[in-house]
Amino acid sequence: MLFNFLSLAAGLALLTLGADFLVRGAISFANRLGMPPLLIGLTVVGFGTSMPELLVSLQAALSGSPAIAVGNVVGSNIANIFLILGVSAAISPIAARIPNLRRDMTMMLVAALIMLGLGYRGVVGFWPGLAIFALLAAYLAWVTRTDRCSITAGEAELVVKLEAWKEALYILGGLAGLIFGASLLIDAATAIAREFGISEAVIGLTIVAVGTSLPELATSVVAAFRRHAEIALGNVVGSNIFNILGILGLTAIVVPVPVEASMASFDIPFMVVMTLALIALILVAGRISRIAGVTMLGVYSGYVAWLL
Repeated sequence: MLFNFLSLAAGLALLTLGADFLVRGAISFANRLGMPPLLIGLTVVGFGTSMPELLVSLQAALSGSPAIAVGNVVGSNIANIFLILGVSAAISPIAARIPNLRRDMTMMLVAALIMLGLGYRGVVGFWPGLAIFALLAAYLAWVTRTDRCSITAGEAELVVKLEAWKEALYILGGLAGLIFGASLLIDAATAIAREFGISEAVIGLTIVAVGTSLPELATSVVAAFRRHAEIALGNVVGSNIFNILGILGLTAIVVPVPVEASMASFDIPFMVVMTLALIALILVAGRISRIAGVTMLGVYSGYVAWLL
C-alpha cells in the first residue's frame, strides 16, 4: 500500500514537472517559428497545461479504466471552479477584468451542456469525439481572428527562447515525464481504489482530478499572491473548455469512453449547475470576493466528503 501511495506521489510530480518542461520548450519552439503570442497562449500553453489531464485520460481509457478518464475531466472542471478559484479568491479577490470574458464563459457553458448530453447517451464514441474536438478547433480559430489585435498582459512571459538542444531536451523530457507520470498515477490510483473498495469514478473525480490540475492551481496561487488573481479566472475558463472539448474529444477519438450512470445523473449535472452559478456570480457581482472564495472551498470540501 505504501508503494502505491509513493507511486501516486511520483506520478503527480512527474506530471507537474513534465507539463512545465513541455510548455517551456514548446513556447521556445513556437517563438522560433515566429508564432504570435496570442496563438501561442491559446494553443501551445493551453494544450501544454492540459497535457496531464489528456495523458491520464488516454492512459485510463486504454488500460480499461474509463471511469477514471471521465471522472478526471468532470472532476477537474469542478475542482477548477471550487478549488482553484476558491483558493485564489480567498488570497485575493478576483475581478472580472478579462477581455471577451463573456464570450469565453458562454463557450465554457456550451461545453458543459455538451458534456451533460454526452453523459445521458452513456458513451462518447469516435464521431461525437471528433465533433467536439472540431468545435474546439473552430473556437480557437475564431478567438485567434477576433483577438488578433489585442494585447494580453502575459505576452512578455510567452517570449521564451532556448538554445536548440535545450529546446529539444525540454520538449522530449517533458513528454517523457508526462507519459511515465500518467502511467504511474493511473496504476497507483486504480490499486488504491481496489484496496479501499472505492470506485474508480470517485478516484477520478477526486485524487486524479486534483492531481492533474496542480499546474493550474500553482499558477493561480502565484498570480493571486501577486495581486493578479484574475489570471486564475482566465485559466479556469480556458481549462474547462479544453478539458471537455479537447481532452474528452481526443480520448474518444482513440477509444470509446463509456460514462457511468451515477456520474451522468449527479456529477455532470452538478458541474453544469456550478458552471451556471459561477457565470451568474461574475455577471451580477462582477467579482469573486474572499467570502465567496471561502464558500467555494467549503462547498468543494462537502462535495468530496459526500463522494467518499
